[in-house]
Amino acid sequence: MLILISGPYRSGTNDDPIKMRENLNHLESVALPLFLKGHVPIIGEWLALPIMKLAGSNKTGDEVWTSIQYPVAHRLLRKCDAILRLSGISKGADEDVRIAQELGMKIYYNLDDVPHAEF
Repeated sequence: MLILISGPYRSGTNDDPIKMRENLNHLESVALPLFLKGHVPIIGEWLALPIMKLAGSNKTGDEVWTSIQYPVAHRLLRKCDAILRLSGISKGADEDVRIAQELGMKIYYNLDDVPHAEF
């Protein structure tokens, strides 16, 4: 499965780039375990951050940033088979789950609940 890893990125950071990097590190910490279970992990920020930079975003939350950050995740989500929602307060991740529910996708809240892929 292509699995979107979703959880806090900006939430609770007051836009502190160090805290945002720590949140991204936390999201990334489950990418390898998902891969080892036979899946393809993806995180919206992996795609959104370079696009925002190319589009001229100057700071977190500016108009360019906002016009790209969440739309990338929502477009990506429609290509995924499942979502892994990591714990923590996050409006963006909650919206990802809402969209996933509407699409009838598998939603996991714990890495251990994600099955191993069958080849």
